Amino acid sequence: MGLSARDIREKLDRLVAGMTGLRHDGRFHEPNLDGTAGDYISFDSWEWPQGVGLYGLIRLWLFTGRDDLKALIENWYAARIEAGLPSLNVNTTAPMLGLSVLWRETRDPRWQPVLDAWATHVMAGMGRTEEGAFEHHVSDKVNDGELWDDTLYMVALFLASYGQASGRTELVDEAARQFLVHTRYLADKKTGLWFHGWTFRGRHNFAEARWARGNAWITAGMLDLFDLAEMPNPVKDYLLGVLVAQVNALLPLQTASGAWRTLIDDPSSYEEISATAGFGYGLLKGYRLGLGTHEWRAAGLKAVEAVLANIDDTGTVLNVSYGTRMGHDLQFYRDIPIQPTGYGQALSILCLSEALRHVDAGEKTA
Repeated sequence: MGLSARDIREKLDRLVAGMTGLRHDGRFHEPNLDGTAGDYISFDSWEWPQGVGLYGLIRLWLFTGRDDLKALIENWYAARIEAGLPSLNVNTTAPMLGLSVLWRETRDPRWQPVLDAWATHVMAGMGRTEEGAFEHHVSDKVNDGELWDDTLYMVALFLASYGQASGRTELVDEAARQFLVHTRYLADKKTGLWFHGWTFRGRHNFAEARWARGNAWITAGMLDLFDLAEMPNPVKDYLLGVLVAQVNALLPLQTASGAWRTLIDDPSSYEEISATAGFGYGLLKGYRLGLGTHEWRAAGLKAVEAVLANIDDTGTVLNVSYGTRMGHDLQFYRDIPIQPTGYGQALSILCLSEALRHVDAGEKTA
């Protein structure tokens, strides 16, 4: 495939520098519901892109054992917690996933009270739809009665991770429930791909967009779910079947460059690298865990090549679509602007960290 461990490690170092250097330039003005300024780009902000970013850094730390990464992560959480956490919603829960993994590994007493209180608040206070799914309420918008792919990665994985690490089995059960209910309404039975969203108010899938990053949250999220918590066998078997159906649909739609398009099955939409990184991570991890075939690995390595080709000299991941609201027509997705983001960096870090386990079996594969 032409991939080298040395090149991947060099790009990983650049990705970390690129992520920590992200700053909001004023291009996007998205005030929160409480009147505060929304910042979905700067590394120092507590929001969902940064939450995914911290999770990527923590996975890289676990793989490499680098003390500088551990210090960076711990200092980030300490500073944000001291400054005061925002109010609860789906997206402000995202940073708790990384914190739960950090606490699982270190058992640092600073973190558990924060995790425990937030998990309890999620269970008791987060808005729910029919059938008990979490409504996709975010910092700048209330989406009553709506299910989004993103919710599983931002909330359910945290519950699974912290529930498993703390022995709070009710949290793991809730995570399983969320994956099951979201599957019921978001997985497209015809193609195996996932729709971006569902509304109980009108009972439809909006534009029926098979949006790439939403699908990537599912591919990566299901593999992380199996890795972070013990699922009951019937639940795991069911979700694995859903995942295989999705991957079977994804593989023929990978482009010659190794990327996927922002609307996966729409040749007129642009190639998008955050989703490509998420797919690459999931495909390679699924193969390594014995859940996927050699075709998964080949497509995953091809995705790695596309990700590497889109990291510039500053370590910034290019061709990443900006945060995407629910679209009511497909053109909405084609028109989402390109913008470097924390989740673009993080998904690429996850992808390249996993790739190291595959390209050179002679190196450390923690």
